[in-house]
This record gives sequence, C-alpha cells and structure tokens, in this order.
Amino acid sequence: MAMEDAEQPLLSPRLVGEDSHHQEQLLSRLSNTTFTAGIDDIPPINGVRDFFREYLIESKKLWFLAGPAIFTSLCRYSLGAITQVFSGQVGTLALAAVSVENSVIAGFSFGVMLGMGSALETLCGQAFGAGQVGMLGVYMQRSWVILNSTALMLSLLYIFASKFLRVIGQTESISKAAGMFAMWMLPQLFAYAFNFPMAKFLQAQSKIMVMAVIAGVALVLHTVLSWLLMLKLGWGLAGAAVVLNMSWIFIVVAQFLYIISGACDRTWTGFSWKAFQHLWGFVRLSLASAVMLCLEVWYFMALILFAGYLTNAEVSVDALSICMNILGWTIMVAMGMNAAISVRVSNELGAGHPRTAKFSLLVAVSYSFMIGITIALILIIFRNHYPYLFSNDSQVQEMVIDLTPLLALCITINNVQPVLSGMAVGAGWQTAVAYVNITCYYLFGVPLGLTLGFLLHMGVKGIWCGMLTGTVVQTCVLLGMIYKTNWNKEASMAGERIKKWGGDVDTKETNMLKNSNN
Repeated sequence: MAMEDAEQPLLSPRLVGEDSHHQEQLLSRLSNTTFTAGIDDIPPINGVRDFFREYLIESKKLWFLAGPAIFTSLCRYSLGAITQVFSGQVGTLALAAVSVENSVIAGFSFGVMLGMGSALETLCGQAFGAGQVGMLGVYMQRSWVILNSTALMLSLLYIFASKFLRVIGQTESISKAAGMFAMWMLPQLFAYAFNFPMAKFLQAQSKIMVMAVIAGVALVLHTVLSWLLMLKLGWGLAGAAVVLNMSWIFIVVAQFLYIISGACDRTWTGFSWKAFQHLWGFVRLSLASAVMLCLEVWYFMALILFAGYLTNAEVSVDALSICMNILGWTIMVAMGMNAAISVRVSNELGAGHPRTAKFSLLVAVSYSFMIGITIALILIIFRNHYPYLFSNDSQVQEMVIDLTPLLALCITINNVQPVLSGMAVGAGWQTAVAYVNITCYYLFGVPLGLTLGFLLHMGVKGIWCGMLTGTVVQTCVLLGMIYKTNWNKEASMAGERIKKWGGDVDTKETNMLKNSNN
C-alpha cells in the first residue's frame, strides 16, 4: 500500500480578518467542528428529576460501550483458560507447562503490551472527541512501531524461558516443557503488538461491537480446533500452540481487514511516514501506561508467590488460585467498564465537555459498585457450596470458605478501582497514577501483607488483608485526585495534548469558535 499522509488539517491556518470571503469560509468550517464546549455539555442539574434524566441518557451511552467491551474481555480471557482445560486432558505435565507459560511468560508480556497500548486510549480518545479524526490512524501506526520493538525485546524472555523458570524455582521437567511451549508461542507475542493498538483505535471510535463479534467467533473456533487438534488428532502441546496462535492471529487479521474495508475511512487514510514522528514522547507515554497497568497486574501475582513460602504452602496456593480465578473473571467485567469510561472521558474532554466527562465517571462508578456488591453477595450466600466446584480437597475447601469474605470485599473494591484507572487513562494521568501505584502497592501494601502474614503469623489471610489494604489506599488516593480535579483545565489540557502529538487545532480559530458559541 502506498505511503501517504494520514493527517488532514481540521481548520484553515489563515488568520481571522484577512478578508470577508475567508471569514465566511472559516465560520462555515468552525460551525461543523466538535469544539462546542458549553453547547453540547450537559446542562446544569437542578433537582432529582434532572439528575435521573441525565443519568438515564449517560447510562445508555455507557452501556453501549461497556456491554460489548465486557463480552470482548471475557472471550479473550477465555482463550487461555480453554487451552488450559484441554491441556489437562492431555496430561499433568502439559497442564503445568501451559499454566506456567500463560501465567508467567505470556502473562508478563500481555501486561506490558496491553499497558503500552493503553497510551492510545488517551490520545485516540481525545483526538476523536476533538474532531482530529485523521490522527487516529497515525497514532495507531506509531504504537505498532513501539509495541513491535518491545515485542522483539520480550522475545528474549520466550527464547530463554526454560532457564528463567529454573531460576525462579520451577522443576526441571516443567521448565523444559513450558520453555518449549513458550518458544512456540512467539507468534502470539507479535499478535499482541498489533492487536492492542487496533483495539484502542476502534475503541476510541466506539466501534466496540465489531470487536465483540470478532472475539466471539475466535472463541468458538478456538474451542472447536482445540478439541480437534489437541485431543482428536493427538497433537498435545503442539496443537495447543497452533490453535492459540491461530486464534490471536485471526483476531488481528479480522480487525485489520475491518479497518481498511472503508468502515474507518475518516480515521484510517493509509500508511503514513508521520508514524515515525514524535516517537520518543510517544514511548514515554506508552511506558507510563505500561508501568501503571503492570504494577496492578503483578500485585496480585505476588500474592500467590508469597503464599508459596507459607508452612502449608500447597493448600494456601491452591485456595488462593481458586480465589484469584474467580477474581479474574469478575475483573474482566470491570475491565469492560474500564474501557467504556476511558472512551467516554477521553472523547468528552477532547470535545471540550468537562461536565459530561465528570458525570460519566459518576455513572460508571455507581454501576461498577452495584455489580461488585451483587457478585460479592452471591459468593457470601453460597460460600459453603461453590468451593466444591473447584477442589475435592477438604482443607482447600475450608480455606476457600474462610477466605470468601476477603474475596467478596476484594471483588467490590476491584470493580470500582478499574473504573477510576480508566478515567485516569482517559485524562492522560498515567505517570501520576504509576507513582501512586508504586507507593500504595509496593511501599505500603506488600510490607503490611508480609508483616501480617509472616511476623504476626496470620498466614495467607494476613498477606491478603495487608495487600488489599494497599488497594483500598490506592482507590482512596484516586478518589481524592478526582475530587480535586479541575475538569475545565483537563479539557483545555486535552486540546494542548492533541496539538503536541501532531494535531492541527489552531488556537486563534478555536478561541473564535468558543466566543461565537458563547
């Protein structure tokens, strides 16, 4: 495909007052732009009736995004889970190899790539809201360059996976099998590099339904092919690698074909050399996004790691694994809401609608809290029954029952926290939140958990209580940051961020538009 400029100027660079003909052209073009602060923003809310009217309007917008996003998250999360289920039918060593590769090697890489791709949530979302639609394709291509470069570096982790797993204490047989499986899974790593920028590109335009359809088809094909290759044809681990790679490649190819089909003709205008401009600043924002997300993902991975050093390590790890598995599924629901609120906040700030962005966050938090409370109550009610679905060991079952109140509290908090993080991404606060996560999680939560678990002999419950306290503190800090936020300033900063990353918004023309609207 020929290289061509993807960036089209939104406004004319001519100065106002040059002549009457140019003034008429400018005013005509300004009337069609999305910089309509104060006009499209929600009106002042006076009374309960106004509140519920606006709440209903925003709910429709939010769930239009959140519903497909939740479905997409669940489908993609299920790809690895289904592979593990079929691996268990192949053999114990195969199950261990797939589980270790998925959770350690691929899990680490997934977090890094997803985090770095999340920079596009800020840039694409705000650019789309501001009407700088031609920049979305350029941003996506810049992210492709950065993420594929990152994938090349991470490929060393896959190549030397066996040695790395031996260093962190895995057995020789598991390390060897998981290392071989990791080598076979290199295509998945580069699929991550292409997928996440495309996902954020489509997400910013609210084209989430097509992502949900593609993810659903991929899940069905993945299930059928896993059974066929792994069990029916007896390919074992090789079959698992082939199907998992094919599933992610299918997602990437399907999304790319949709993008270039004309469905995104305003935001995708072909490949552009501008993808190689502003790369260093783009790298910094991508790294901040990666650090912010990875610190959260690794935090709960560390919980299971610490449990492995307790006296009853096997029972503790098994019980925690069951709890983390349940938490993982519920977090997929929260991640769907995270994606939705990130789109709403970034779009509205980019469009200059600070009140709408603030109200959207309020609606999203309320829904996430209600969903978390509902799931928590279900677990509490059935606490004496659901552990039997996961384990036949009576000690494990008793520990899961004992940990259920903590799990319920954790689900409630972790249903709200991703929404706040999604708002932070939409507003471009990645660097600030990364520092918050380091402080609350690793300088407060981890030491407190280790103190309660080991020094005060509270075991796995003590470790979890301490680390959950770190999450509570982090959530409170984010709430404080949001409470003190000057939303008008955030909307103004969104405009400056768009210009910084290559947008064409002219300050004088924008000010003229705002004055004419007022």
